Amino acid sequence: MTKSKPKSSPPQPAVPRSKILVADDNVQNCELMQAYLDDLGVDVALAYDGQETIDQVAAANPDLILLDIMMPKMSGFEVCRKLKADPKTRDIPIVMVTALNEMGDIERAVAAGADDFLSKPISKLELQTRVKSLLRVRHLKSELERTLEYLADVESSEAGDEE
Repeated sequence: MTKSKPKSSPPQPAVPRSKILVADDNVQNCELMQAYLDDLGVDVALAYDGQETIDQVAAANPDLILLDIMMPKMSGFEVCRKLKADPKTRDIPIVMVTALNEMGDIERAVAAGADDFLSKPISKLELQTRVKSLLRVRHLKSELERTLEYLADVESSEAGDEE
């Protein structure tokens, strides 16, 4: 009698299906980050200025935003401030991507509400690692919120049954 090997389940994606918005006025930077993110199996949308970023967020509701600081029409700082001030978008993690590495710029990004930073030139490993980590947190938080809503519904229906 031979022992059969247990069937292995298919490999799980690195992160749950997610939408990422890459916002950078430099087309090559957008394409590079998109290529680096392809390995993660995420959907990537691109924006090339601050206003387009705001419009894309409203249209697509991404799970994560990679946001360049120096962009036309509206800086990354302004975009971040606007998104973090809006209750509909404040929980979307924003990673500021910049060639700037002055402490003052980092402080401004923190004040604007940025969740993390990446310095250019972008390292593929660093980008993928941070994105996976932030997406896991984002999806766990969403799952927790759904569970809490479900429990609240169950409690309110049980309270209604007791009356």
